[in-house]
Amino acid sequence: MSEPQTLSPHVPQEVSTELQRVAARWRQLPLERALLYSGRVRALVQSLADEVAKATGAPAAVVPDCGPVTLMDQLIVLVYDASADSGGAATVPGTSALGRDLVSLRRELI
Repeated sequence: MSEPQTLSPHVPQEVSTELQRVAARWRQLPLERALLYSGRVRALVQSLADEVAKATGAPAAVVPDCGPVTLMDQLIVLVYDASADSGGAATVPGTSALGRDLVSLRRELI
């Protein structure tokens, strides 16, 4: 098994690893189940978008609902954005909470 790659040098390894696990599990879900969990994932995506907006001083915006197929891409991008907008720090603001949210989400996706 290869070592997980991190999304960005600013994304903590534990967050990157857990995000990869969530995305892998999401890809295996039947559409009906993905639709069931879409609200939970969208809430996390929107929460990250709100954190990024607050950190950058940008106006808050609603992340568009493009369906369950794009949710993992949106989540990955927002984790990356949260990392990049942390001012080059080695951790994402709220990393512990984000890591816990991702673990919780992964466990729900069984």
